[in-house]
Amino acid sequence: MTIRLYDTSARQIRDFAPLTPGCVSIYLCGATVQAAPHIGHVRSYLNFDIMRRWFQYRGYDVTFIRNVTDIDDKIIAKAAEQRRPWWSIGYENERAFNDGYAALGCLPPTYEPRATGHVTEMVEMMQGLIERGHAYESDGNVYFDVRSFPGYLELSRQELDNLLQPSGDGETGKRDPRDFAMWKSAKPGEPTWPTPWGRGRPGWHLECSAMAHKYLGTAFDIHGGGLDLIFPHHENEIAQAKAFGDDFAQYWVHNAWVTMAGDKMSKSLGNSVLVSQMVEEWRPIVLRYYLGTPHYRSMIEYSEDALREAESAFARIEGFVQRVVEKAGPVEPAAEVPPAFAEAMDDDLGVPQALAIVHTTVRQGNSALAADDKEAAVARLAEVRAMLGVLGLDPLDAHWAGESDRGDDLHGVVDSLVRLVLDQREAARARKDWATADAIRDQLSQSGLTIEDGPQGPRWTLGPR
Repeated sequence: MTIRLYDTSARQIRDFAPLTPGCVSIYLCGATVQAAPHIGHVRSYLNFDIMRRWFQYRGYDVTFIRNVTDIDDKIIAKAAEQRRPWWSIGYENERAFNDGYAALGCLPPTYEPRATGHVTEMVEMMQGLIERGHAYESDGNVYFDVRSFPGYLELSRQELDNLLQPSGDGETGKRDPRDFAMWKSAKPGEPTWPTPWGRGRPGWHLECSAMAHKYLGTAFDIHGGGLDLIFPHHENEIAQAKAFGDDFAQYWVHNAWVTMAGDKMSKSLGNSVLVSQMVEEWRPIVLRYYLGTPHYRSMIEYSEDALREAESAFARIEGFVQRVVEKAGPVEPAAEVPPAFAEAMDDDLGVPQALAIVHTTVRQGNSALAADDKEAAVARLAEVRAMLGVLGLDPLDAHWAGESDRGDDLHGVVDSLVRLVLDQREAARARKDWATADAIRDQLSQSGLTIEDGPQGPRWTLGPR
């Protein structure tokens, strides 16, 4: 058994070899909490949640760090625009992100450090970089000297002479326009912290280098994030950490975006779909299926039609699960997933291929039900539950129990009403009035109900929209 991952730095799929046998350390760039999360934000954590679950299934002890950037230019701008304290903006949106992660069934991180809680570590890192000749102070700002670090741009594979480094307001005194700010000098109305070079606040890139060092040490296994972070963020993280003396990340794993009309989903572009809105319109487990089952390196083009297709596909899985439980009672997940599923997951987290095994097993289980082979149906459900558990999609898991219970207060009433109609249909069938029986079934289908005829009589379920 060898898990293989696509390493952005190597531009190829590599066998995964942990630094510490039996253990995996992961650092994921988390939220910059200037606004509530859209589905593009949570896709990243979903992808790495599935990675974490697979490592755990394979027997690894996983340490998973996801940071919170609770101070940066965007948060300060939002605070000024809304005339609110910067920290209230950050805290409100941090809670919104965590609510979104939890709604979609993501496991909580091992630790979730905030940038503002680690200024001491940032100052220590800057001091070390200045002493080593990789950074310098100017006008209260502290900059990283990119020409001092020969490995700069190896991740993004750009040419230094052609580089245009993003810069913010007040970044004065640079020796080279391509140098980037690690610390920004104090400005009126902005939050500040004391340093040996005067009061100021952190730059975005420094935060992650310092927090990864604190929680995972000088070297760790996997650094993750979205494709858009490769440059400048991850490139600058590497420069700071390695110039400081850390080996830093051994593998770089990046997830693709959720797009709308071909553009990356973004608040600034006005094309974002908020998680809080989506969970009101769609079942969270369906959203997880939609966002988590494409390959993590594939773009997802958002559309209502695609969501409906995901809903229908998951309904087929869920319907099988419910039918077996109704027939045989509770069924525990199998101890192991099928070999073909494991092979797909080991190969760069091939969730689409693994999901195909789930659907094949569901079809086999449905065939067993049709043949009244209870033992085979139960065996297939045990396999399906094991596979869905790895993907965080087991509808019988305790996390989703409340979701399946939504509307239970009305279920009995609806069931009684539907049963009256079904009794009329059965009476029509008994007298061989097939036209009336078919008309009743069609009317129920138009109302969103799916009718299945079985040995114990007709069964209704609420179909996909």
